[in-house]
Amino acid sequence: MKNLLSIFGSKFNALCCGILGHHFAVSKRVTNHIKEYQCVHCKKQVTTDVSGNLSALTPEKRDINNTLEDIYQRRHKESQQVA
Repeated sequence: MKNLLSIFGSKFNALCCGILGHHFAVSKRVTNHIKEYQCVHCKKQVTTDVSGNLSALTPEKRDINNTLEDIYQRRHKESQQVA
């Protein structure tokens, strides 16, 4: 019964997203300008691209975001230590 409800619930959420659109919430802040988002209902993941538009979060983009986050954090740690 629980399995049936989870299947029905996920299809219902996907249908709602198809009709009404996604409800994205920030799931990770990569930098001040680049963030990763996840839909509250269907769990679809997107990220901001170079232009600031939302695009699908592929494994390649996830790796790019992780590398960018590491560089961003190191750079800001160094600037805080110097000041």
